[in-house]
Amino acid sequence: MPRDFRPIRCSESLPIAAVLAVLLLAAGCSGSSSIGSPVTTGSVPAGSQTAAAPPPAASSAPASSPSFKDRVSNFFSSKSDKAPQQVTNAQPDVECPFIDIRQGASTLVLPPPPPDGSNEAMTLKYQGSFVRAARECSVVNGQMVMKVGIQGRVIVGPAGGPGHVDVPLRIAVVDAPSSGTKVITTKFIQIPVDITDSNGASFSHIEEGLSFPLPTPVSQLDNYVVYIGFDQFSAQNAPKAAPPARAKPKAKPNPNAPTG
Repeated sequence: MPRDFRPIRCSESLPIAAVLAVLLLAAGCSGSSSIGSPVTTGSVPAGSQTAAAPPPAASSAPASSPSFKDRVSNFFSSKSDKAPQQVTNAQPDVECPFIDIRQGASTLVLPPPPPDGSNEAMTLKYQGSFVRAARECSVVNGQMVMKVGIQGRVIVGPAGGPGHVDVPLRIAVVDAPSSGTKVITTKFIQIPVDITDSNGASFSHIEEGLSFPLPTPVSQLDNYVVYIGFDQFSAQNAPKAAPPARAKPKAKPNPNAPTG
């Protein structure tokens, strides 16, 4: 059964040692104040020109296709999660649902805390947090089609080090009126993150094609929210990939077998 989804502040997280809390604030919560905010770049004023500059030489090499990192950067540089956002191919009063973090799912702790609730901070290997998120929407054949982008960071705990982490991410679109909450659509993704040193690593993901039917009346979209969160429960219960089948050894020829 889907769990209840409610917004939280970035200050809510699982208890850990003070040093890890400081790291988390530096890596996650300090960035969440600008969740989905545009990336600004400095500009240098041009000086006065005394002579016309020669035209730049034409480059014969074709422009390379943008990398995934560039696509993520460009996506986040022009989107905002909280501001109203118009929807492509829709009437003017249709707006893209905003993004929030699911209550109790703002922090990834690996390994998970002990079931007795004790604070085993010194056994912590990795801790993840969200930095920012963005979205854009369009209407295609009566369906709201969303593109959701997420950026976050994994820091290394006292028991951690270089290694590989699969970040378990849950995206859910919910209808959250005052009378209750209904899950419209949800998707579980595992994002591979390679950590090469004690500084941790950042991760990014753009989920394309998250779609659902437009509600009737369309004004109900005002109650829709896109929740993101770390879903360790689904990660623990996800089916394990079967190990590759071992090739059968070739049969050795029998030297005593009769020959033609």
